[in-house]
Amino acid sequence: MTGGVLSDEQIAAMTPAQRRDLIRRLQRPVDDMRPAGLASLLRRTHLGLMAGGAFFMVPWIVYLSITLPPSYLVRNWTVTWVGFDTLLVGFMVATAVLAWLHRQMLVFFAFTTGILLVCDAWFDVMTSDPGDRRAAVLTAVLGGLPLAAILIAGALSIVRLNAVRLWQLTPDQTLWRLPLLP
Repeated sequence: MTGGVLSDEQIAAMTPAQRRDLIRRLQRPVDDMRPAGLASLLRRTHLGLMAGGAFFMVPWIVYLSITLPPSYLVRNWTVTWVGFDTLLVGFMVATAVLAWLHRQMLVFFAFTTGILLVCDAWFDVMTSDPGDRRAAVLTAVLGGLPLAAILIAGALSIVRLNAVRLWQLTPDQTLWRLPLLP
């Protein structure tokens, strides 16, 4: 080591575990990136909202399953579907542009586009007339759902690749074991 700086050769000679340890020690502390206590407050808030929301949704779903009529005449049907599909197209365009530009924000847009495609397939199939159901199912199975799977898997793959690249994961470790802040 010369003047307290590691050479490229010394870094190359390190084991993966030594490199991970070095990166962890050189990493900017989280408190330098966010005001102290904010991360904890956000974590508690998110956890409380999601756990509380999930808890209250269960009786709501039961209530709806008992009280909702099997069919219902809706208002603003055209605006609902055109609005949803416009949102979906916007996310598709943003995903394409971000992929073309090789930007990290692609992960969020690709994942969201995939989820919107799953929702689109679900509602297309569930709200279709019996005569249109076959076309809705075929469109979902051959179009929307495979594209959704590709987008969601691709987004998760990018997150995993970045985690491996940053030495937060080993190549054989699952993404599910990666802590939010290592």
